[in-house]
Amino acid sequence: MGSVTTGDFTEAGDPFALFDLWLEDAAASEINDPEAMTLATVDEAGLPDARAVLCKGAGPQGLVFFGNAESAKGRELAGHPKAAALFHWKSLRRQARFRGLVSPLAEAEVDAYFVSRPRQSRIGAWASQQSRPLESRAVLEAAVESYTKRFGEGEIPRPAYWRGWRLAPLQIEFWHDGAFRLHDRVLFSRADLDAPWERRRLYP
Repeated sequence: MGSVTTGDFTEAGDPFALFDLWLEDAAASEINDPEAMTLATVDEAGLPDARAVLCKGAGPQGLVFFGNAESAKGRELAGHPKAAALFHWKSLRRQARFRGLVSPLAEAEVDAYFVSRPRQSRIGAWASQQSRPLESRAVLEAAVESYTKRFGEGEIPRPAYWRGWRLAPLQIEFWHDGAFRLHDRVLFSRADLDAPWERRRLYP
């Protein structure tokens, strides 16, 4: 598929089809991790929090990502199951923004993705107590070595705390850089997950 030009993306009717095109363009253009997105959540004190994660699936149901449920993002999503995500592709001068509701993935779906990960990444999921204080790098490396010996050449099960989530958007905004800051912005929004999308252009 070819690039979506500024002129035709503003007339798109299906935000997910447009996102697929933009992600495909990014895969051919970005040096690293075109699927990286900044995930924003809110903690129990109401303070916003953000970090980069990898989107491991995108479609009409939303964006899929994985991680440690005992991490800061996992705890924040448990307390406030809403989030925003931002894709910024510098090489294309494009952004895609998502805002919506977050729900946990089914265990079978999480298991299927976990076994597809590189072996060392699966060991890392056991070794890292994500977001919690770490005394030193040596402690982390010792934990990796310990779990490497524990599992040997056998299967590495998924830790119970390693989960997956889906961000089902209520809003999706597409942004394309324009000369003299006269950018093109298109917002798709819907009242709930079963409602049809409404499209409107926004001032830069």
